[in-house]
Amino acid sequence: MRPFRALLASFACAASLLLWASGPARAHPHVFVAVKSIVLFAPDGRITGVRHSWTFDDMYSAFATQGLGGKSGKPTEAELKELAKVNVEQLEEASFFTFARAGGRRIEFAPAVDYSISLDSKKLVTLHFTAPLKEPASAGKAFAVQVYDPTYFVAFDFEKQAPVSMRGAPAGCSISVSEPPPLLPEDKGKLNDSAGTNISPGADFGLKLASRVIVACP
Repeated sequence: MRPFRALLASFACAASLLLWASGPARAHPHVFVAVKSIVLFAPDGRITGVRHSWTFDDMYSAFATQGLGGKSGKPTEAELKELAKVNVEQLEEASFFTFARAGGRRIEFAPAVDYSISLDSKKLVTLHFTAPLKEPASAGKAFAVQVYDPTYFVAFDFEKQAPVSMRGAPAGCSISVSEPPPLLPEDKGKLNDSAGTNISPGADFGLKLASRVIVACP
């Protein structure tokens, strides 16, 4: 089973070959992920974690499941469970590409729980997991969440329809998603320069293109 980080490293090599063959049409980033998230609340009204569902693009999905399922080509539940386990363990090193703050303070995550991988009718891979907070947080001063890869090798974008919701939230809590501002001309230049390469347009470029989820409670 290939862990997420190893998958990305291998995928970078595969992507570079595709880029060489097809020219600059497929620019940086190389992996695309559609995100749906649920902000989880405890009975006392504090936030306890974020439940993610990440659907990967068709090219990456095919690469991630390559070799699974034997001759049938259909991965077994046991294979998908193990693949999910290895991947979330690797994602923990990157804080699940999830950056949260409450009252201006950075929030840390505990190891993932309730993880699984599913395949839809188009064989797209969706990774489901819960990233618990190490300590429950109050949304009384706003709880903010962003999902992004700082290097922008992976492009995380929230789904257009119902991208984020709440579970167990007290009455009066609200949630909103704000889009990032347009890139500055100099940043567009960096992104164009990285097209057709495996070189990041910047150490924290993903932040410039990350939407922000805001949860606020009375």
